[in-house]
Amino acid sequence: MAEVVEVAKSESRSISHYMQVLGPGILGAAAAIGGSHLVASTQAGARFGWQLIGLILLVNLLKYPFFQIGARYTMAADETLIQGYDRIGRGYLYLFTTLNLAASVISAAGVAMLCGSILGLFIGDTLSVTQLSMIVLAGSLVFLFTGHYKTLDKVTKWIIMGLAVATLSAVFIAFNKGGVAPPEFVSPSPWNLASVGFLVALMGWMPAPIELSSWNSVWLRQKKALNKNLDYKDALVDFNVGYITSTLLALAFVALGALVLHGSGVSLATSGIGFAHQLVDVYASVIGDWSRWLIALIAFLCMFSTTVTVLDGYSRALSECLVQFKQPQGSGPTGSGSRYTYPLMLAMGVISAFIVMFFKGALLAMLELAMISAFISALVFAWLNYRLMKLPLVPERYRLGRGMVILSWAGILFFAGFNLLFGYWYVFVK
Repeated sequence: MAEVVEVAKSESRSISHYMQVLGPGILGAAAAIGGSHLVASTQAGARFGWQLIGLILLVNLLKYPFFQIGARYTMAADETLIQGYDRIGRGYLYLFTTLNLAASVISAAGVAMLCGSILGLFIGDTLSVTQLSMIVLAGSLVFLFTGHYKTLDKVTKWIIMGLAVATLSAVFIAFNKGGVAPPEFVSPSPWNLASVGFLVALMGWMPAPIELSSWNSVWLRQKKALNKNLDYKDALVDFNVGYITSTLLALAFVALGALVLHGSGVSLATSGIGFAHQLVDVYASVIGDWSRWLIALIAFLCMFSTTVTVLDGYSRALSECLVQFKQPQGSGPTGSGSRYTYPLMLAMGVISAFIVMFFKGALLAMLELAMISAFISALVFAWLNYRLMKLPLVPERYRLGRGMVILSWAGILFFAGFNLLFGYWYVFVK
């Protein structure tokens, strides 16, 4: 893509400069890697082997323009996507807020259950997944309310790096050993109507729900206010590093599932603790039993950062919405977009706790609901982000090039077509 090439050709800068620049894009990657990669990508490889690699690459490519607009629009217009939605029409801001209110608590509950399940590896069977999830939610809220999110911003890149090194090492070792599937094993095909539900769930959080572009926008504007030297190229580098990292790790988790679980006769557990044990066992069976607790720790830190990021990202985005509703339609930044952030965090935590209690140990069912909801709403957020780049306040040099316009329309048509197919599957096949 022309924009990526432009960044690659930009003037040489020090590694320390880019380590300081990295932030919003890496936080977005942390949120993405949590549920979609550890669960959905591993499931894809375990159930269908290598067959869904192409679809995962395609979805990451088709979502790329809409996520990139989060950084592009913010740097071009000096306002968040949320204020841009309001410029298009107040009704669109109401729609965005409504969809995010539902997605926020479902997503927070899902990632908290997965994090709680991994925490159970250290605590044992003394507490249920519900209780462990409550501990994670409470700990995340304390972490945020005491102002330690800045610490998370600094250490997230190292957590992601640790997970990436461990995962890529495991893939390399497993590839050298070869897959566990016997030669006569015939992989089931995902290309039928019966698999539509799984495919939609996989694509919904691959690499993440498109509304996460608004988080990148909010975080980036805050970072820009603190770092006056942050420019457009820096913002794109940050975004691209996070996006490419999450895409590569998605493929790595598919590879682990395909090499270690596919054809083994082992079915993925639907309960939280059971799945967490299987996830760590996958690494331990490849790298060695000595790595079990190290992998469990890295996975826990990754999921805890995801839970904290989800609570922070959704609450900041919704706070921007509530503040914007008090302004004249189409007005620009007010400088007080974080006014309702902490009350919203608390409300999200409480409602998410009730959802966890309702779903109890049904981790995969909880995450599947969140992923399907994300794919259904992807069409709306994709179209809204595309519309933003047409606004008059976006300078010509920041607008989408021809290639990105074509890619954007391909994505919009793809989401629309698959939504129709999912509707048919849900009514007539499920």
